[in-house]
Amino acid sequence: MAPATQAVSVVLPQRVDLTRRLTANGSIFAWQEIVIAPEVGGYQVAAVNVEIGDRVKRGQELARLTADLLESQVEVERAAVAQARALLVNAQASLQRGESVATSGALSKADLDTLRANAATAQAAVSSADANYSAAALRLKLTHVLAPDDGVISARSVNIGQVVQAGSEIMRLLRKGRVEWRAEVPEGDLQKVKPGQKVTLTSVTGQPLSGTVRSVAPTVQTTNRTGLVYVDVASSSDARPGMFARGDISVGTAQALMVPLAAVLVQDGYSYVFVLRADSTVERRRVTTGSIVLGQIEISSGLDPTEKIVASGVAFLSDTQKVNVQPAP
Repeated sequence: MAPATQAVSVVLPQRVDLTRRLTANGSIFAWQEIVIAPEVGGYQVAAVNVEIGDRVKRGQELARLTADLLESQVEVERAAVAQARALLVNAQASLQRGESVATSGALSKADLDTLRANAATAQAAVSSADANYSAAALRLKLTHVLAPDDGVISARSVNIGQVVQAGSEIMRLLRKGRVEWRAEVPEGDLQKVKPGQKVTLTSVTGQPLSGTVRSVAPTVQTTNRTGLVYVDVASSSDARPGMFARGDISVGTAQALMVPLAAVLVQDGYSYVFVLRADSTVERRRVTTGSIVLGQIEISSGLDPTEKIVASGVAFLSDTQKVNVQPAP
């Protein structure tokens, strides 16, 4: 017994310019996180001027070490400079007197050489004292721990009264307050991703974020066969390092053949459409599908653009069944 005639509406596939998107998962990371450490050590912390989350400017004082000992050292070196300069003046004066009487033979050449050596030694002593004073002044200046750039304090591990050593971490600075999304893209799709492409991210909170591809890693991770794509996230967003996010990378625009989503029947893992024949029967046709956009699905192979297909109710149709074509609603 032939299947009953079913009333259906039909549509023609539409060619549209479709933005190709590549979906990937990844996490938010700090773009650059700077370790803040004092350059002089063995001194107590006298002041801590920032807390975690504070925004700071380049050159802003973040912490200060006790400076009493170093201030005393600066005064000692300043006195040493004054003493060395006085000895230089005396040595130069002795040399001038010696040179003025040397022509008359009142001073031997050996004595004149000694005076010249004394003057040179005094000049070297002044240079050494100046260098020691500059070093002491620099150490005193370094008791003020300054921000190397604009940013946000992301960690703090120091308290007032704590003795810190040179090079030991006391804070971390999220440089420029800037973060990035590191997407794990399958190795087969890496060639599609280029710097400058736009990215739409969705965090676990559902908040949409925008970004731009900055670079693509030149290597592939052997553990999961993916490559990292580095995406600059808009600085105005609330993205925080450590957050998970799913993203769609716009990898280009191309024409696509689109049909209503309701026109595609999925069975046993395959996709089918019903093509209208000239005798008002339908042919069940296996097709390959692609992107889904606003209730439309892409047919990438298996269908000719000039062929009409059943628009809905395909679950109730069978191959070669006769249909009654009704005007589309």
